[in-house]
Amino acid sequence: MKVGIIRCMQTEDFCPGTGDFFVVAKKFGAFDGVEGDITITGFTNCGGCPGKRAVLRARELVKRGADTIAFASCIQKGTPIGYPCPFAKKMRAIVEEEVGPDVTILDWTH
Repeated sequence: MKVGIIRCMQTEDFCPGTGDFFVVAKKFGAFDGVEGDITITGFTNCGGCPGKRAVLRARELVKRGADTIAFASCIQKGTPIGYPCPFAKKMRAIVEEEVGPDVTILDWTH
């Protein structure tokens, strides 16, 4: 699996993404049960509210080899501050439409 991770731009002010890298390396969370190696092809933010730039960033991640796009838990679950992104569903929908059915979309990481 080659995964590109998109996270909340506002969350990156206080979260360096350690949990995301940990779950990929240890195959926990959304990566539990993945067979074979997992490579992070990119780690970027959504571009800020309302997340319109996420589609451009997902496109670039796929262009650079990602076969999976994972939205970091800060987007869908609101971790670590308990505030889910109000644009998460729309952001996912436009990313999914852009990258097509051959790219797996994960709604969370840990």
